[in-house]
Amino acid sequence: MPRTMRVAALQAAFGPDMKTNIAAVERLVRAAAKDGAQVILPPELFQGPYFCKREETEWFRQAFEWREHPCVAAMRPLAKELDVAIPVSIFERDGQEYYNSLVMVDAGGEILGLYRKSHIPDGPGYEEKFYFRPGDTGFKVWRTKFGRVGVGVCWDQWFPEAARAMTLLGAEVLFYPTAIGSEPENPGLDTQSRWRRAMIGHAVSNVIPVVASNRIGNEEGQIFYGSSFIADEGGDFLAEMGRADEGFIAANIDLDHCDERRSSWGFFRDRRPELYGKLCAKP
Repeated sequence: MPRTMRVAALQAAFGPDMKTNIAAVERLVRAAAKDGAQVILPPELFQGPYFCKREETEWFRQAFEWREHPCVAAMRPLAKELDVAIPVSIFERDGQEYYNSLVMVDAGGEILGLYRKSHIPDGPGYEEKFYFRPGDTGFKVWRTKFGRVGVGVCWDQWFPEAARAMTLLGAEVLFYPTAIGSEPENPGLDTQSRWRRAMIGHAVSNVIPVVASNRIGNEEGQIFYGSSFIADEGGDFLAEMGRADEGFIAANIDLDHCDERRSSWGFFRDRRPELYGKLCAKP
């Protein structure tokens, strides 16, 4: 009997009240689970607005120890009740250090582990280096009830090394919670299509399905693209959302078929790690 995984991506707007945001995600998780989804991906930092557009110290009060974070506390019993796995993006505090982190909650509510975002952007409208240290966990792949998943967070999704590393670690599907939208300093720049193309490239060159979940809405002039999608192992869309749609998308992944295709393409057979030293050398 083939192994399958039904995946879902959520898309919504988020405001300043964390309880309201958690309730919105819970509602969408329930709807996706009712549709049969088994691994359900909310957007990045759904606890509140995307606060990294400016450097403001008040936001540090919204960080919590990862096991006690309100979003984790809410998603664990939901995962247990609905028998679904949920990658939960959070603002984490660890003593005097702060991270953009993700807690992997498995079906049954078990916490499988913590990932801290590896690549931290710094630019107009996305000043994350003010808030977050670069992650120190390394890339993670978790064996959920439904299959092995790798999760990168937002800016991670632009780096082919991250996707390749997670696939080498045994991931069968890659998930990317994100918060991406307009560029406040360059209103004429729209990166929606190149953002999608970057991740589709990961799908093609690793022969692995990719799930991306973005927020929507206008947050003080920063307009988030939405456009969440699920791509198959060949980079073709199985499901996608528009720029302003709220809701979820879901699709079935045949894990055995993907594994067979990955072997037959030979990308991993023909790798030459001995030639790739430049990738790890500092410029």
